[in-house]
Amino acid sequence: MRSMTGEAGRASCAPVSCAPAPPDDPVVLALESVLGVLSGLPGVPGGVDPGTGPGTAVAVPAVRIDRIALFERLRAVVAAGHGAEIVAFARAVVEEGIAGGDLDPRTAERGIADQVALACRISPSAGSRRLGSARALHLDLPRVCALLRAGRISEEVAEHVVSETRRHLDRQARRSVDEQIVGAGIHELGRRAAAALARRLAYEHDPAAYVARGRTARKDRRVGLRPAPDTMAVLSACLPVEQGVACLAALRRHADSVVATGSDRNRDQVMADTLVERLTGQQRATDVNVELGIVIEVDDLVDPAAGGTAEIVGHGPVPAGIARDILAGSEGRHWWRRLFARPCDGPLVGADPRRRFFDGVLAGLIRIRDGDRCRDPFCDAPARHIDHVVPARRGGPTSLANGRAVCVRGNLVRELPGWSVEVLADGLGNLPHTVRTTTPTGHTYLSRARRSGSRGPRRRAGLRVLGSRARRRRSTSLLRRQPGRPPRLPAPPVRRRGSPGGARRRAGRVRRRRARLPGSA
Repeated sequence: MRSMTGEAGRASCAPVSCAPAPPDDPVVLALESVLGVLSGLPGVPGGVDPGTGPGTAVAVPAVRIDRIALFERLRAVVAAGHGAEIVAFARAVVEEGIAGGDLDPRTAERGIADQVALACRISPSAGSRRLGSARALHLDLPRVCALLRAGRISEEVAEHVVSETRRHLDRQARRSVDEQIVGAGIHELGRRAAAALARRLAYEHDPAAYVARGRTARKDRRVGLRPAPDTMAVLSACLPVEQGVACLAALRRHADSVVATGSDRNRDQVMADTLVERLTGQQRATDVNVELGIVIEVDDLVDPAAGGTAEIVGHGPVPAGIARDILAGSEGRHWWRRLFARPCDGPLVGADPRRRFFDGVLAGLIRIRDGDRCRDPFCDAPARHIDHVVPARRGGPTSLANGRAVCVRGNLVRELPGWSVEVLADGLGNLPHTVRTTTPTGHTYLSRARRSGSRGPRRRAGLRVLGSRARRRRSTSLLRRQPGRPPRLPAPPVRRRGSPGGARRRAGRVRRRRARLPGSA
């Protein structure tokens, strides 16, 4: 039984138990011995080498350079062995499926990359890429793989060679390019030069396929958003090269014209603001024109001196002062929605067990609790589905405790044979909402929902703020402390307008009053 701890994206994920390997497995014994030795190698504060007594001289710089070079070679050797084990695991799973009668190639490999991702503590998409790269390297590029196993090239160089050759060349062509790359002395080149060499040889081997690859890549154009340090976000777009150049040139031209008129913003700030304004149609970039969810303590919102944090749904924690600046600096309309929380520890609570599908306030509550990210361990993909942990077909309720936000892939993988998901803590008590995932190999992983915002000595209900492009409206009412779990979240306030008929009647009454005034015609 082994225990490990890890963290992924919006949820805290810790593999709590792993199926033990055979006690006489030589690879496991050797790796554990190496880990035990290497764990004591990093230098301690003060510059004294590990394993030496007081007063022992510090290693000279030349010796430390030798150590750094050996560590780099060790990284390459470990990467080669790591990829070999991934390929061997995939082959073993497929062979087991074939022995069990599963001869469909579309289903024989389902779940393999997901198990690899959990073991590597990465997302399922990254696990798929790692599995594909390992197969291409060990099966189609044996000479490059041999250099990696010997520590003569780095893992980054091997990844570049795989990336430049795997998309448009078949296996026989990749083996031919493999011979040419090694013969050209790739082990003497840097990362950029090695990638250029692999790209040139791949193009020369099959120019038509290389051009077709470039045309096919245009179908993969996309836009993404990921968090950045200091309460910022990175908006990226994968576009055809001429479109990307045209977008950047247009932003630069406009920024140059604005800066030339004496703007107090620099060129980069003008380009960023112009991008937001042109995409959203807003007059100012600071006017929020889309829905923005913020979970924040009432005390932190109304007290400028409070030092807590807020949670922006889909992004992550930000200081409460930044959240107040977002609300105060936007000319958009503000809605305040109450999200009830336990006074003692702060987790969000609320459910509607009579529904089959997660929608409305309940779906929004689950997305806020899970950060609008997939709750699968180590997966940080955007949440696309609200999944029943205990399926509805088996009597699972449509409730806050039985729901979790997942990506499309995570919702499908759990239905494969050997996979199971269960709730260990419903999140309504002192423990956060905790889900345990069990893979076909018997390994188990935990996913815990993070708490929203900071938790100080005083506990109040959270707020969700939604912004739209309209005039600003602020609420001055404070939420009272909730003594327990409410039976249902209240609906947001609805602004009622008068009917057209009522407006005509009011206009008629005004005309009649004016007609009765002295001096009126």
